Amino acid sequence: MNIKIVEVGPRDGLQNEKIFVPTEQKLAFIDKLLAAGLKHIEVTSFVSPKWVPQMADHHEVMAGIQNKLGYFSALVPNIKGLENALAASTKSIAVFAAASETFSQKNINQSIDQSLAQFKEIITQAKLSNLSIRGYVSCVLGCPYEGDIALKEVEKVARELFNAGCNEISLGDTIGVGTPKKAVAMLNAVAQSVPIENLAVHFHDTYGQALANIYACVQKGIRIIDASCAGLGGCPYAKGASGNVATEEVVYMLEGLGFHTGVSLPQLIEAGNSITQYLNIANRSKVANAMAVQ
Repeated sequence: MNIKIVEVGPRDGLQNEKIFVPTEQKLAFIDKLLAAGLKHIEVTSFVSPKWVPQMADHHEVMAGIQNKLGYFSALVPNIKGLENALAASTKSIAVFAAASETFSQKNINQSIDQSLAQFKEIITQAKLSNLSIRGYVSCVLGCPYEGDIALKEVEKVARELFNAGCNEISLGDTIGVGTPKKAVAMLNAVAQSVPIENLAVHFHDTYGQALANIYACVQKGIRIIDASCAGLGGCPYAKGASGNVATEEVVYMLEGLGFHTGVSLPQLIEAGNSITQYLNIANRSKVANAMAVQ
C-alpha cells in the first residue's frame, strides 16, 4: 500500500533556519530529494522578503525547477503572493490558517474568520488558473498562547478550507504537544467533514511524539504525511522545540510497517547530510545518525 510523503524541508525547514541558503544550494537540495524518490516537495513561499528573508529568492527557485519532474508547491499568504506565484508559473499553492484565534492574530494579524475570507478569495482565483491548492491548519493539537484547542474549532477551519476548494488539508501540530490519543480524536472530528483521503498530518517532534502520532493516524487511514529531511526547521513559538519530524524517520517506520513510500533511504540520508553540512548544523535525524555508524 502506498503512502504519499510531502517533503517540506526546502520551505518549512529552511525558512526556520538562521541563515539564508543561496538559490543554487536550494536547487541542489531539491535535486537530491528528487533523486531519493520524493515527488511532492514544498519548495518556497511567496511571502514578503521583509518578513521571511530566507524565502526572498522564490522566483529564482521556481524558475530553477521548471523542467524537473515532480509536484512542486509554494506557500501563498495573500493575493499579492498569489499574483507573484502565478507570474513564476507555479502549479500548486498552499494557504495557511489556524485553529487558534490568538495564534492567528499574532501570526498573520487577522482573526480566523478574516483569514478564511482572504483564503477563500485566493482559492477562487487560484482555481481559475487551474492550480492545485493545499490548506494548512495550524495548532490542531495545541496553541502556545491558548493551550488546548477545541476539536470543533479544528473541524470548522478544515471544513471551510476544504469546502472552499482545497484539494488537500494538512493538519499541523505546530508546537508538537500532541499525543496519539489526542491526535486520533482530532482526526476523527475532522474526518466527519473532510474525507480521510483528502487529509494529511504534519507533526512536530517537540516532545518526541511525532512518530507515535503518525503511526496512530496511519492506523485510522491517513495516507499523506508531511515531513522534513534531516528534521530541518524549528518552531519559534515553543521553547526547546525540535521542529519537524525527520523524513528519514518517517520512511524507516512506514517501510517497516509494509507501506511503500517510493523513497530510497540512503539517498535521502545523503540529501540530509549535504544540506546540514552546508548549514553547519547537526543532522537531526536519528535514522541518519544511526546508519552513519553501521
